[in-house]
Amino acid sequence: MSTATATPPAPAPAPPKRGPLLVGRDFAKGQMGFAVAALCLLFLAPAMLSEFRLDLLAKFVCFAIIAIGVDIAWGYGGMLVLGQGVFFGLGGYAMAMHLKLVEAKEQGLAVPDFMSWSGVEKLPALWGPFQHAWFAVGATILVPMIVAFLLGQLIFRRRVRGAYFAILTQALAAAFVILLVGQQGLTGGTNGLTNITTFFGMDLSEASSTVTLYVMAVVALGVAYILARQLVKSRYGRLLIAVRDGEDRVRFLGYDPANVKTIAFTFSAGLAGLAGALFVPIVGIISPAMLGIVPSIEMVIWVALGGRATLVGAVVGALVINYAKTGLSEQMPSGWIYFQGLLFIVVIAFVPSGLAGGLRNTKNTLRQASNDRRERGKAAAGFGETRFE
Repeated sequence: MSTATATPPAPAPAPPKRGPLLVGRDFAKGQMGFAVAALCLLFLAPAMLSEFRLDLLAKFVCFAIIAIGVDIAWGYGGMLVLGQGVFFGLGGYAMAMHLKLVEAKEQGLAVPDFMSWSGVEKLPALWGPFQHAWFAVGATILVPMIVAFLLGQLIFRRRVRGAYFAILTQALAAAFVILLVGQQGLTGGTNGLTNITTFFGMDLSEASSTVTLYVMAVVALGVAYILARQLVKSRYGRLLIAVRDGEDRVRFLGYDPANVKTIAFTFSAGLAGLAGALFVPIVGIISPAMLGIVPSIEMVIWVALGGRATLVGAVVGALVINYAKTGLSEQMPSGWIYFQGLLFIVVIAFVPSGLAGGLRNTKNTLRQASNDRRERGKAAAGFGETRFE
């Protein structure tokens, strides 16, 4: 007598591991996307945009450099920095001080124009070293990094984090603005350093200088992105994410979270200083109004809307939001602030991971659904097999 019995279904195969080939393909795709974006920014934008629009895009590229730094500190490190304008301002003022001294020397003046208007006849000692280009260029990045390193050692070793750290950085931005405004003869006061017309021999009023500065900004953005990507993909990057997700656990494993966070904070400050140094010749001015609490909060909004812990999202968020701000404010001068607030609320409420994070999650969900359907099909085929005895 023969009976038909169903064979037990074969066990579901384990999900495929991401071997070196798949990782290499993802890396190649990332490189290809980066190359395409770089080529579009470098060649298509100058050919298609007017001088005015290209100048605006160059300014937005500087903002994108800041966003990468904020993403490193906040997105990957969990440090909500509400005072990034301080480091942006340190880099910007360092570059502007040198350019104003060069301009004064060309005009045969002992001090920059704003100092003579304030009754200052002798160059202050603080301004002396900035007569040298090598010192000024180095200071645009090193001074913000040194300040951030010292602050990080003071703050993180006392285990200040979360909302307390955010409030502390916000207070730092407010104090920095008050200091700049109160030193009229030293910093230009409320007006800041204005009427910057030359940049290392280039006449900033010429159209060719606009293209040159734009290319410099794009190249700087590319270098900043590559450095940040290498940082987060390294062993240190994994440790930084671990500190973000469980600082006490990392401490119990023998690591010092203060040093880990200080490095990220210092790196983000250096990028902000670099952005400030490029911003000055592009815009021709640096003032306290660009460095305070509100601008610093806007820098965080770029990353929040673009996507935390996604470097591409930070860059896209900075570019898109500032472009939308310019375009919509031209059409609706009083409506942009409300639209920006609404956009922020919608993204935080419905896509908390930001635009780039939302796209990534959607892609992963669709891929998982496809894999589940494939596995169910294999399981159903296994149940249909019979054997006779």
